Amino acid sequence: MKIQQTAALKVGELAKQTRLSVRALHYYDEIGLLSPSRRTESGHRLYTAGDVVRLQQIKSLRYLGFSLEEIQETLDRPGFSPRRLIKLHLLRLREQIELQQKLCDRLEEIAARLSSKEEVSAEEFVRTMEVIRMSERLWEYYTPEQREEIEERGRALGEERIRQVEAEWPELMEQVRAEMEAGTEPSNERVQRLAKRWMELLREFTGGNPEIERSVRNVWQQEETIHGMDTGQMWEMVEYVSRAMAASEEPE
Repeated sequence: MKIQQTAALKVGELAKQTRLSVRALHYYDEIGLLSPSRRTESGHRLYTAGDVVRLQQIKSLRYLGFSLEEIQETLDRPGFSPRRLIKLHLLRLREQIELQQKLCDRLEEIAARLSSKEEVSAEEFVRTMEVIRMSERLWEYYTPEQREEIEERGRALGEERIRQVEAEWPELMEQVRAEMEAGTEPSNERVQRLAKRWMELLREFTGGNPEIERSVRNVWQQEETIHGMDTGQMWEMVEYVSRAMAASEEPE
C-alpha cells in the first residue's frame, strides 16, 4: 500500500487531529500497539504517515468490536489486508446508518402521535430506548459476546437493582474523592472499606469476567469524558482504590 508522506506529528498534534486523548496514545505506545516511528533528539514522540494509517486501522477495529489484544494480533498477522478491513468498517457503518434511521422513524412516529394527543404506551417508549441503547457509542468498546453477557447480567439483576447501583456509584466516588483530597493513606481501614465496595459494584456489572473488566478499562483510558465525567479524575480514583486493594492483601 502506497502512503503519501507528510510531516511527522507530535503526540499532542495527533491527539488533537484524531480526537483521541494524549493518555490513550501514550497507552498504545506502552502496550506496543502503536509506537511512534520517530523521536526527536530530546525523546519526544513523532508519528509518521504510516503511524497515522495504523491508528486509523486501530480505530476501525475498535469500532468493529475488537479488543486491544485482538487488534494487535490482527494488525501484526502476516497477510493482513487493509482493504478488507475498510470493507468491514463500511459494512458496520451501513448497519449503524440503518439503526439510526430506525430510531429517527420511531421518534418521528411518537412525536406525531403526541402532537395529535394520541396515547403512547410505555412499551413503545421502552422499545425506543432499546434502539437508543443499541446506538450508543460506548458499546463499541465491547465485543458482541461481551455485550450479550452484560445484557444478560442486567436482566438477571433486574431494573430495581440497576437503579440502586446507579444511585450508589456517585455517592461512593464522592466518598473516595473526599478521602483522596484529605490525604488519607490507602491502607486506612475506612479507605479499605470503600475500595472493597468499589470492587463489589464493579464485579456486579462485569460478573467477574476479566475480559469485560479490561474493556471497561479501555473505555476509561480512551475517552476524555463519559456521561459528563472527566476520565482523568476517574483514573486518579481507580489508582487510589487499586493501592488500597493492594494494601489490604499485604501480610500483617
